[in-house]
Amino acid sequence: MPHVPSMTYVRVEWRHSFPAEPVTIYSELDEHRWEVRKVEVFPDGSFGYASKTAETPSTGLGLVPFPPLAEIAEDPAFEPAEITAEGFEKMWCAALNALPPSSAG
Repeated sequence: MPHVPSMTYVRVEWRHSFPAEPVTIYSELDEHRWEVRKVEVFPDGSFGYASKTAETPSTGLGLVPFPPLAEIAEDPAFEPAEITAEGFEKMWCAALNALPPSSAG
């Protein structure tokens, strides 16, 4: 029987004032903590996403394994949490189906 990798799902809230940087990052991690899929939510409500097969211009998979949540939490600008697979899938589908943010104001 083939080995089924155990995935971990995390959300990191990033408190900052940079309009071009995400405020929430969702990551699907493999058993070695490498990102498999990622969703980024930007201050204007737009999404970026990345996987091994596709990515938006603003978002890419991590180049190193994802650090432990306790290590991320040491920086007060970040609030990490483990989430469910269903929670991640909801955000993944939202990012894939998102329309560009409206420029009308």
